[in-house]
Amino acid sequence: MKTWIKRALGLGLAAASVSALAQTPPTPGAPPRFPQITLEQIAPEGQELAKEILKISSVGLGGPYNIMFRSPIYADRMKKLLDYLRFNTSLSLRLNEFAILIQGYEWKSHFEWYAHYRLGLKAGLAQSVADDLKMGIRPRNMAPDEEVVYDVSMALMRQHEIPDELFYKARSILGEQQLVDLVAVSGTYVSVAMILAIGQAMPP
Repeated sequence: MKTWIKRALGLGLAAASVSALAQTPPTPGAPPRFPQITLEQIAPEGQELAKEILKISSVGLGGPYNIMFRSPIYADRMKKLLDYLRFNTSLSLRLNEFAILIQGYEWKSHFEWYAHYRLGLKAGLAQSVADDLKMGIRPRNMAPDEEVVYDVSMALMRQHEIPDELFYKARSILGEQQLVDLVAVSGTYVSVAMILAIGQAMPP
């Protein structure tokens, strides 16, 4: 097959995978489910956190924050959890971002994928692994620890359990703390994907 045909087919499949990835966007012309919140609208108990987020967030109070701040105490607790899972977890950043991308794909969360795809590549995840995931196939050429992250994540999502063989393999490669942190980051980003879904939040 000629190179240009292969390239065209590849681009077409990639475009199809991107459209298949997105959660349902807002109806054109319909008002947003959660209008963009402003600092002045946030309850007093959430003001300090909101100001902190404005200093560090590339989307300001947009994305999941726009929705979470409807419940400021929850937003505060969630931010503390995310700080651990993003910056202090026992998992390597490469594996952590891979786990988040798996949930982003499984939940068809375009915003989650948009936010973490580049972070995953920057952390050392091979682009071919991320792109295979986006195409809906088991990623090829994964490292042994990436295989464990993928298999554990998919088993929990699809079967809601981990078979003994996989559990002992995962524990031997990751160790107990990393295995627990893997489950923690996966479950937390399911929650983030749900938050984004109810608000029909789309990436820029």
